[in-house]
Amino acid sequence: VGQVTSMRAAKSALPPATRRGCLRAATPAALAGCSRGTRWLGTQPEAEPRGSLVPETLAEMDSAGSEFQQNAAELRAMGKQRLSLQERKRRRRALDALGVPDFAAFLGQQGVSLPLRKEAVTMLQLNVGLLCNQACTHCHVESSPRRTEAMDERLVEHILRVLAASPEVETVDITGGAPEMTPAFWPLVRGARALGKEVIDRCNLTVLFEPGMERLPDFLAEHGCRVVASLPCYSRENVDKQRGNKVFQRSIAGLQRLNGVGYGVEGSGLKLDLVYNPGGAFLPPPQDVLREAYARELDANFGIVFNELFTITNMPIKRYADHLHKAGELQAYMQLLVDSFNVSTVDHLMCRTLVSVGHDGQMYDCDFNMALDMASRGGGGEASGAPQLPRPSGTILDISSLDELRSDAIRTGTHCFGCTAGSGST
Repeated sequence: VGQVTSMRAAKSALPPATRRGCLRAATPAALAGCSRGTRWLGTQPEAEPRGSLVPETLAEMDSAGSEFQQNAAELRAMGKQRLSLQERKRRRRALDALGVPDFAAFLGQQGVSLPLRKEAVTMLQLNVGLLCNQACTHCHVESSPRRTEAMDERLVEHILRVLAASPEVETVDITGGAPEMTPAFWPLVRGARALGKEVIDRCNLTVLFEPGMERLPDFLAEHGCRVVASLPCYSRENVDKQRGNKVFQRSIAGLQRLNGVGYGVEGSGLKLDLVYNPGGAFLPPPQDVLREAYARELDANFGIVFNELFTITNMPIKRYADHLHKAGELQAYMQLLVDSFNVSTVDHLMCRTLVSVGHDGQMYDCDFNMALDMASRGGGGEASGAPQLPRPSGTILDISSLDELRSDAIRTGTHCFGCTAGSGST
């Protein structure tokens, strides 16, 4: 889930295609995806949630006719590699139908110097595992309670050695899955903070009520972690539709619990940021407009405070790409992304200063590339504009410092239009 240490520098006006269905959020009565459902106002949530969310999530995944069941059947029939290839071909066919070249060629037409290259790495993003108590429809790494992949102790120890030898890295961004459910999370937090690095916990909020997580808010506060929490809307209906039944209630209660230990409270030094992603095939509205609406509604109705709000564009990959394809919306969504291309976002793309590491140690230029098995350190790749070069296997075990990656060619693909649309995706 992309870089959040700074908002995009480019804030040019959104193209007309971007404004459709989004800027209603600027009105008091509506908010992007929230305007497409009933608002949840004026009522405090029920008593603090008890018990795991996992049984509820599994029941939804196993319900007859669910997209999860259909996707599982396709995966069994085709295998992961063939399914990923089919997904890439779908995006390519959609662009061909629109007369749009591959991403690198498109950048060249806009006067961008190619290939895109890695600058000094200031953020290390770690996907510690894919286990999660939720199974969100937009999840580009397809996390769920059934995933078992997890980072091991040997890898954790090596990552901390690499961090110690990489003084240019300012931030360690820990994600998953629900990263807190993976054992590697806890020593990584302790070790990175001991090295003086900022640590971001990508928290889905509902994990705070999972068994064994009772001390999580205090642990995060004691180590001064920055919490970046998912909340795609302040409407119960829209949140539960996108993220699963009962997720809204637990998310609100989770935010209140974090506020209770000081997160988001002025003067505490504990940062609590929220992340919005659209509830449909449209782009997010401007962050400043959205933040104002979130702050007003969450404070008035639930007494919740937070620091920043960041917007991300739904990437046309994995579960979301499959959803678009089945709904017959993939070509229209790719058209929206291409029409909304903003060349001023290119200099601020997260892949320039970020390295993403998977649970197995494989390195990627971003976590979207990780979802598509597009490993870095391979030179070229799909639409990268760079030649193939003989390189090592590309795991973090192959390096002793992240500075070794400076000037590496960045791998790109058709999904990259998602990060250059409108004001960019943080």
